[in-house]
Amino acid sequence: MSDLPRKAITRTAKLATLPLGFAGRATWGLGKRIGGRPAEIVAREVQQRTAEQMFKVLGELKGGAMKLGQAMSVFESALPEEIAKPYRAALTKLQEAAPPMPTRTVHAALEQRLGADWRELFVEFDDKPAASASIGQVHRAVWHDGRGVAVKVQYPGAGEALISDLNQLSRFARVLGPLVPGLDVKPLIAELRDRVSEELDYELEAEAQRIHAEEYANDPDVVVPQVVHQSDQVLITEWLDGIPLSEVIAEGGPEQRDRAGQLLARFLFSGASRTGLLHADPHPGNFRLLTGDAPDGPPEKWKLGVLDFGSVDRLPDGLPEPIGIALRMALAGDAEGVYELLRGEGFVKPTIELDPEALLDFLLPMLEPAQVEEFTFDRQWLRRQAARVADRRSPVYELGNQLNLPPAYLLIHRVCLSTIGVLCQLGAEVRLRDELEDWVPGFLEPEDEAAEVDEAEEAAVEAEEAAVEAADGKPEKAAEASA
Repeated sequence: MSDLPRKAITRTAKLATLPLGFAGRATWGLGKRIGGRPAEIVAREVQQRTAEQMFKVLGELKGGAMKLGQAMSVFESALPEEIAKPYRAALTKLQEAAPPMPTRTVHAALEQRLGADWRELFVEFDDKPAASASIGQVHRAVWHDGRGVAVKVQYPGAGEALISDLNQLSRFARVLGPLVPGLDVKPLIAELRDRVSEELDYELEAEAQRIHAEEYANDPDVVVPQVVHQSDQVLITEWLDGIPLSEVIAEGGPEQRDRAGQLLARFLFSGASRTGLLHADPHPGNFRLLTGDAPDGPPEKWKLGVLDFGSVDRLPDGLPEPIGIALRMALAGDAEGVYELLRGEGFVKPTIELDPEALLDFLLPMLEPAQVEEFTFDRQWLRRQAARVADRRSPVYELGNQLNLPPAYLLIHRVCLSTIGVLCQLGAEVRLRDELEDWVPGFLEPEDEAAEVDEAEEAAVEAEEAAVEAADGKPEKAAEASA
């Protein structure tokens, strides 16, 4: 493969092959049907060929093209099975791998960013990439101190390509619709384009990863690799072994799926509260299930490994409290309260009047996972929700179109939708309500939150007393036991 195509005209021409190719295959399919082949067989072949071309074009171009492909991949659960199936394999490839850039390009980039003697920094360096993503690819290596590391190298010209792709893709948004029916591509492209500069800044990514690594250093459920070295367009972090979430989705057993789903929900809801940052790229390629030395042991011991902090939402006060309050009110059936809160936050514009009860009826089916102690996410449930809000003949469709998404909630909304998409791909049984109660401000009634704080303080006092007793009252041993 040649180097990452940089010229806008070259990349635009390649991107144009997506809608043109779909149109050509549709004509081919019509000819086949006229020739007597069953319509459903022809339709499957058209979808399969479209999926193959999508992976080839989006993967080879990398940049914004592949970034769009990755973002689209988590939404396939919402599509009807006959449409989603041929895309699933192609889009999953974009989560973990894409055609790599040549070795000489990698070496040149490392020499430019780390110096002519860059090889002396490593005991070993594998020229074959372990993963290829939208703006960079990862190589496995051994750092000079003996640690296994992941070396992420940004593609030369990635910034130019990312901006160019997303500008061009926004122009193609209408004709890209048939590529993944049911997905509104245009706002997705606009949101990705707004975050271009952060995606390209490895210094910001390193800072976000350091914050998470420090916060989760001794966490029983989540592992974040430490940053080893960072320079312009090269980021080196500790290597993290584990089962890619895409493999859990494809081949994992029920215990793996449930544990991965629970930990994914826990991390994404807890992160904003604990670090002031929301991981904003929750596609399966960025997560690992770590079973450690006990793959057949109790699932409670398994952990979630988290990678790639290039896209984060900065929320210094955690998730906005109105989210939790609105969820609590909706689950309690307080239609007027939900309506007034959403109007106050800008979800309902001043010029729009809605029936509060109709708004609540619109929201409640989507909140089903929070209404029960445990909920099994699956593709069928998500498809029902997608079909319900996309039916142009339904009043639900009209009501949904009258709602507004304030800019402050845009990324949070996409992260939540993406997370639900991954949970449905996993088919995981998740105690989502537990995570909402623990991490979303406002979800619990104020008196319930105060009670939880009191219980936590009492537990801490009891633990300290037990530690003192176990150490026979000796202060130094008590301190050790308490720690």
